[in-house]
Amino acid sequence: MILSPLPETPAVSFVMPVLNEADFLADAVGTILEQDYAGEKEIVLALGPSTDGTDEIARALAARDPRVRLVANPERDIPAGLNLAISASSHPVIIRVDAHSELTPDYTRLGIAALRREGAANVGGIMRAAGRTPVQRAIARGYNSPYGLGGGAYHGDGIPGPAESAYLGIFRREALEAVGGYDPQILRGEDWELNLRLRRAGFTVWFEPELGVTYWPRASFTDLARQFFATGTWRAMLVRKYGRANPWRFFVPGALVISLAISAIGLALLSAGILPWGSPWVLLLAPAACYLIGVAFATIRIPEQHGLRDRALTAWTLITMHLSWGSGFLRGLCFGAGSVVDRSRIR
Repeated sequence: MILSPLPETPAVSFVMPVLNEADFLADAVGTILEQDYAGEKEIVLALGPSTDGTDEIARALAARDPRVRLVANPERDIPAGLNLAISASSHPVIIRVDAHSELTPDYTRLGIAALRREGAANVGGIMRAAGRTPVQRAIARGYNSPYGLGGGAYHGDGIPGPAESAYLGIFRREALEAVGGYDPQILRGEDWELNLRLRRAGFTVWFEPELGVTYWPRASFTDLARQFFATGTWRAMLVRKYGRANPWRFFVPGALVISLAISAIGLALLSAGILPWGSPWVLLLAPAACYLIGVAFATIRIPEQHGLRDRALTAWTLITMHLSWGSGFLRGLCFGAGSVVDRSRIR
């Protein structure tokens, strides 16, 4: 589908859903206001029912700069907040940002250039996770590693080109409106689902590795497990809805959980003497053994680690990601998403 011509420096609207982001919101908004982009800018924050002082920070930011505007998001879910912020915005380019993200200064300028050059409906770059504590740094290493999330171009350096999806996204408003915006019924995986509809409508989704975003992930393994269980559950819902449009890699964690369950049952039967150790039944342990060897190999290969503790935290990060995602995926396939929502940001 052909989009209308875009001027060299179009006005842009940054939209951000916000919930309990008191520690991150000011920095995230600061990186937007400091963009080296000559065009007009506005920021629309969709405020969920925070309990940590986030709303007070948002009001102070809006009072200091008229480009910052606030809308209420009583549903607190991300897709609903994004749609509310988009509806309240006014410019022809929509840039999705996250309160846990910080844009490089040239992000907008380079993204607009890619939109114009490629005639794309959406452009995304690379998510570079970072951490402040040992656990958060280990989780960031998992995010940045192909052994952690794997597959998506925006988790690695990659090369420019058409993409399946995009991290965050720099959108043409007319393309978003053509496909109806975010689906408020899809509470996780909403980016992938929206980009699928854009591609099916004939629009181009473009990966531009020059675009960089720093992302601050969850800072505890409990929160990481909650997040990934919800993500896996909703990925299964997308599989139920879109079938073969989902890439094969999304099925791997679920298959892993099944194979590890088989190994656990085999170990229990062997240990109880129900199955003899000196028999082919011992091969039931092979999936677990292979997985542990794989985690050890992946942990060794991941850079920026110092000492045994870092490597142990990284290994536990990978295991938490894989098993939480896979368990959620199987739950979603069998029972649907139900009331499963990522509430790891809620305190």
